[in-house]
Amino acid sequence: MLTPMVAGGVVFPGLFLLSKNTLQRLPQLRWEEADAVIVSARLVSSVQAIMASTAGYIVSTSCKHIIDDQHWLSSAYTQFAVPYFIYDIYAMFLCHWHKHQVKGHGGEDGTPRALGSTWAVVRGYLHKEFLMVLHHAAMVLVCFPLSVVWRQGKGDFFLGCMLMAEVSTPFVCLGKILIQYKQQHTLLHKVNGALMLLSFLCCRVLLFPYLYWAYGRHAGLPLLSVPMAIPAHVNLGAALLLAPQLYWFFLICRGACRLFRPRGSPPPSPCQTQD
Repeated sequence: MLTPMVAGGVVFPGLFLLSKNTLQRLPQLRWEEADAVIVSARLVSSVQAIMASTAGYIVSTSCKHIIDDQHWLSSAYTQFAVPYFIYDIYAMFLCHWHKHQVKGHGGEDGTPRALGSTWAVVRGYLHKEFLMVLHHAAMVLVCFPLSVVWRQGKGDFFLGCMLMAEVSTPFVCLGKILIQYKQQHTLLHKVNGALMLLSFLCCRVLLFPYLYWAYGRHAGLPLLSVPMAIPAHVNLGAALLLAPQLYWFFLICRGACRLFRPRGSPPPSPCQTQD
């Protein structure tokens, strides 16, 4: 178990540092540290998402029996990805930190003026990214132990499908980068927004009805009868995982309405989606 976790602990922070230093030191680029940190963090998230969704596709398509079939990649990648969630909490904080400095809240050398300012940045980060930090912490402290201990080698098909939820992440990351650099009105941003909306809907929101349908087909049950046929804690876990996906999907839909709304028309709501 330790080998994949150690590998993940080296790969993700290492890739972040490599990307950051490359963007800062290449003579053709010479990016500012804030830009290099933000783009590098998005790059690592995209790489992890591609790896996770690829592993999930291999696992889910290899398991013909959705309960008993096993694939070594399911447990190996789960262990490999644990350090990513820990790293990403810190990477998101670095992004928030540098955005805070860009807004003029730092000292002349780019550092906070006082310890109180540092804690203000931390509080602001936890307030803005609370749901994402909670999601990452739950992945490490709850989902990982459950997938390793509670499953007892069963249900690799379902785990593979859950890994494929990461398909939407590269589009989310690219969208955030384009917004960061004021490219909201470009064709690339609109195409990426449409792909993000579609992939998030299919791979994160509709994923859960699909998993219930797959189990129902395996057990010979209609879809609406599946929730009553499985343990209550399974339904509870699915609901807890689905809830943040629905919230994020709502934010994506609201952002898409603003993106594709004709210029000059009044906004549908005074509320604005957070970046």
